[in-house]
Amino acid sequence: MEISKRPESMERITTKALADAYIAEQVAEIRAQVGDKKVLLALSGGVDSSVVAALLIKAIGKQLVCVHVNHGLMRKNESESVVKTFRDEWDANLIYVDATDRFLDLLKDVAEPERKRKIIGAEFINVFADEARKLEGISYLAQGTIYPDILESIKQAEGKKAVKSHHNVGGLPEDLQFELVEPIKLLFKDEVRVVGEALGLPHAMVYRQPFPGPGLGVRCLGAITRDRLHALREADAILRDEFDKNGLAEKVWQYFVVVPDVKSVGVKNESRYEGWPAIIRAVNTTDAMSATIEEIPYAVLHTVTARITAEVDGINRVLYDLTPKPVGTIEWE
Repeated sequence: MEISKRPESMERITTKALADAYIAEQVAEIRAQVGDKKVLLALSGGVDSSVVAALLIKAIGKQLVCVHVNHGLMRKNESESVVKTFRDEWDANLIYVDATDRFLDLLKDVAEPERKRKIIGAEFINVFADEARKLEGISYLAQGTIYPDILESIKQAEGKKAVKSHHNVGGLPEDLQFELVEPIKLLFKDEVRVVGEALGLPHAMVYRQPFPGPGLGVRCLGAITRDRLHALREADAILRDEFDKNGLAEKVWQYFVVVPDVKSVGVKNESRYEGWPAIIRAVNTTDAMSATIEEIPYAVLHTVTARITAEVDGINRVLYDLTPKPVGTIEWE
């Protein structure tokens, strides 16, 4: 599959005027491409898919069919929030699919990061194909692919070792029945946010932190188990709650917890027990190609540590990742 490259002459979108021009251009292109056909959109509720949804609604209205797949790897209460926002408040044509068991069964005993990503990506396509068969007139699949996804996958297409693969770049089967609609695939994340605000999306939605396509699957390191995944989800919810309370949510570009498949000895209720570490990562970036570490106040770290170790079964240590990108990547897998 051919991977598009951003033209060197393409101006960075930094103002509302530039965003408006880009929106007008994309609306015209979407209408020309789609005509009177229907488009199926993978709507995670993240920044990228939300901006794509807004663009498609502006361009083709009710021809858009949004599908939200709960693969069991979402953050706490995230699927419920997506349904409430888009179905109840935006009146979007939204189909909710609970595919938790389907994904977790496929991922059982799979520890290698690239294999996990490819399983999740391939199963997304299978889920969308299943949903499309239930509908009439679906000819297109829309995706929230952005340019950093392409840049980190493009080496692989050139026969080089990629940083990581993305399920929405070059990983679609050759016999896929849908033509792709990817209106933001040449934009960096900061440009996507400018376009989102120009479209009139809520500020909180446009500036919510990114969430990877494979979800918590790449933060539950190694082979995923349901108990460790549950511990990760609860620990991550505590971190996000404390960031909100302390005014850090919009100060930090991306913040999350990872839980590796490693145990250490701990003490709880005056007894020895083994538990996993919860590793906090908080980074700032503008284009996702490099990232710096955000300095979190020590008092906040203390509170997060106390809450996670007290409230989350299976976690007995909290660690803080201080590695920038490069040499590390933003995600651990």
